Amino acid sequence: MKKLQVLGPGCPKCEQLAQNAEAAAKALGVDYELEKIKDLNQMMSMGVFMTPALVVDGEVKVVGKVPSVEELKAMLA
Repeated sequence: MKKLQVLGPGCPKCEQLAQNAEAAAKALGVDYELEKIKDLNQMMSMGVFMTPALVVDGEVKVVGKVPSVEELKAMLA
């Protein structure tokens, strides 16, 4: 099971990233758990200083942008 973490305060771009990540995981048939992290201290402890961000299994994959579902599928495959 992949652990997907969306880091951000809950802004529209953060929500779009969460939706795109879920769509990509579902399209690939990947078992996943989605967690939304809004705590700034937790984000900074992960080395993220710009939002939105996506962390997959503990590895920061995206910072400061919202990739398309197709781009995210390539990251999750």
